Amino acid sequence: MVSGWFYLSCLLLGSLGSMCILFTIYWMQYWRGGFAWNGSIYMFNWHPVLMVAGMVVFYGGASLVYRLPQSWVGPKLPWKLLHAALHLMAFILTVVGLVAVFTFHNHGKIANLYSLHSWLGITAVFLFACQWCLGFAVFLLPWASMWLRSLLKPIHVFFGAAILSLSIASVISGINEKLFFSLKNTTRPYNSLPSEAVFANSTGMLVVAFGLLVLYILLASSWKRPEPGILTDRQPLLHDGE
Repeated sequence: MVSGWFYLSCLLLGSLGSMCILFTIYWMQYWRGGFAWNGSIYMFNWHPVLMVAGMVVFYGGASLVYRLPQSWVGPKLPWKLLHAALHLMAFILTVVGLVAVFTFHNHGKIANLYSLHSWLGITAVFLFACQWCLGFAVFLLPWASMWLRSLLKPIHVFFGAAILSLSIASVISGINEKLFFSLKNTTRPYNSLPSEAVFANSTGMLVVAFGLLVLYILLASSWKRPEPGILTDRQPLLHDGE
């Protein structure tokens, strides 16, 4: 029954994650004019899409690899590689998203890294880079002792959840900032709640819902990987010969 709830949560998570990305794409395409890679405002439009995809959806999904019951038995190396690869994919999307916004700002002679949104975002990306390098060096490469891995594991888990939380805060503040900038000189400003504001606010709520569900799955004790040598009623049983 526990596994059933887990897979139902994963289905809901996949749906929420897909909606987060698709809603952001639709917002940028329908209300903000689409996409380009030429230093214009249309290049900026890649930024929210890639940051939501990388720092929230892919990052959140990668964080849950060890919650899959299939990862509780057999060698851990394939799951470590999958965990690292998904996070690397998230980081690549994030870097491209940063290139888009910095290029747009530099092309338009707009200051960089002055807002709270940018401070939150760049902090999350910096911690993400440190987290990935530390995880690769300590948990994937064979040189680290079990003592060192045991010492760093709680820190690795904590910062994984902290980075996701920072990313969500950055996305929410970014949506708010974008709406303030885009709707301040229009006939229907932000405070009149035009259709774009309703849609973008709803996208932000989807991001929050996705993040909260990821954090719940991460923290739910019944869905954590059992410690080595401990068999629980949650762990898949292998038949002889498997």
